[in-house]
Amino acid sequence: MDDKVQYWLEISDYDLETAEAMLQSKRYLYVGFMCHQSIEKIFKAYFTGIKAETAPFSHSLSYLAKKGDFYESFSEEQKDFIDQIEPLNIEARYPSHKERLLKSLTEDKCIEILHKTKELQQWIKMKL
Repeated sequence: MDDKVQYWLEISDYDLETAEAMLQSKRYLYVGFMCHQSIEKIFKAYFTGIKAETAPFSHSLSYLAKKGDFYESFSEEQKDFIDQIEPLNIEARYPSHKERLLKSLTEDKCIEILHKTKELQQWIKMKL
């Protein structure tokens, strides 16, 4: 496997482990953020693997998938999930509506997000 692809895979795994640690410590805002980061990195691994070029400098999951020509291979459920976690990157960094966001990121919601992140990450790994 290409070193650049391996680099993104390792960071994606690390971010996923961090999301799990944030769940355990009840830092729910950062569960969503780290799940987004994990998916962003696995998308960059996949992009690099199929395009053999550097992934775009973007945090937008849908943009990365579309630019890499793999967005259409997602199921509707996967596309919905991407849309769900897309704003968590910005909201966690610049929480202008921190209280509202924290209310929506309950423990149960974070468990669901983490589970779906693992599923999508595994799905991409299978394609690599």
